[in-house]
Amino acid sequence: MKKIHISLTIIILLALVIGCKSTKTISSGDANFDLTAKQVIRENSKHQANFRTLASRVKIYVVDGSKEHNYTINLRIDKDKKILLSSTPISVVKALITPEKVSFYNKLDNTYFDGDYAYLSNLLGTELNFNKVQNLLLGEAVFNLKEGKYDLSKSEESYILQPKDLNQLFEIFFLVNPEHFKLDSQQLTQVEESRFLQIDYLKYQEANRQTLPERIKIIALEQTDELIIDLEYKSLSLNEDLRFPFKIPSGYDEIILK
Repeated sequence: MKKIHISLTIIILLALVIGCKSTKTISSGDANFDLTAKQVIRENSKHQANFRTLASRVKIYVVDGSKEHNYTINLRIDKDKKILLSSTPISVVKALITPEKVSFYNKLDNTYFDGDYAYLSNLLGTELNFNKVQNLLLGEAVFNLKEGKYDLSKSEESYILQPKDLNQLFEIFFLVNPEHFKLDSQQLTQVEESRFLQIDYLKYQEANRQTLPERIKIIALEQTDELIIDLEYKSLSLNEDLRFPFKIPSGYDEIILK
């Protein structure tokens, strides 16, 4: 296994957080376990996030093997266009994600990365693009559920959707909450590569008539290596006019990923 570049991993997986003003945590309601797979997918699609821009301060707790880290990150999103992340209070690490590429620099070691999604796809064990990353941010499925056919089963707490046409390269499950129909979890496994990615949406909030994640836990396993990222955002705003300044400083050494 190639050693995961922890700074780049954190910067990208941080993007699994979303929020907005005047929020409240969603409490338990009446669960509906009487729907078909098509009906569950239809209800899930009704709750897709709809906003222009988003700004948030995010607290992150990372466990990388025996190492533990705490971070605070500023997150800005221009929906469907770009995602900007920067460390705070001093912008030491900064990343810009667009539909075309991922860019990142680190002032601590004067290095930068500027490339496509191939490395991230290899890292997470599934092909990634901007839309999939953004879907993860919003608590939405990495694949368009409307475009596939799914078998439906039930646990005590969730609907479980699994593609009827099983992929030979990986297995995938989507767990849908029967109360608000957002995801409780999405899980991808590559058995041959001994890879496992689980994204749990531990808590949701209602904001501006939308249901959005409040706390997310990411577990990435590859053979005996484990990376856990716990995210919680504190201050949030929606649909404000935002700037997205990003420029790789001159003289930095490029990170070449193989």
